[in-house]
Amino acid sequence: MRIGIAADHGGFTLKSEILQLLRSEGHEVEDFGAFQLDLADDYPDFVIPLARAIAAQEVERGIAICGSGVGACIVANKIPTIRAALIHDSFSAHQGVEDDDMNLLCLGARICGASLAAELIRIYLAASFSGAARHQRRLAKLRALEQG
Repeated sequence: MRIGIAADHGGFTLKSEILQLLRSEGHEVEDFGAFQLDLADDYPDFVIPLARAIAAQEVERGIAICGSGVGACIVANKIPTIRAALIHDSFSAHQGVEDDDMNLLCLGARICGASLAAELIRIYLAASFSGAARHQRRLAKLRALEQG
């Protein structure tokens, strides 16, 4: 799978670990930064390009990491067609994809460690959208909202 990943300084170390994991499991990964640890950087500078790449279908899914995951999630959802969620449990990691067609997983590096992050990412990437009528109906309402 072609995956995009981004992190600010708060998620920089976890992103490095996740990059290695994803590549070792055979995924093609596009890194949107940060490329060096800079305590003064801002998550929108990395998450917005990632979200735009997902919206343009340049990558299939995304992973955004900041300190809490909250900021990354907020900014990602500003981009039309992005369905980002802050995930810290295994149920939500698959349910968000199956029911809501989540395409961007947000993590808080100060909330979950590398082992939990790896587990959640594997679950997220293995999940598929169900396509159930009720979920299609809800997504249509989101699309209508995005189109004004």
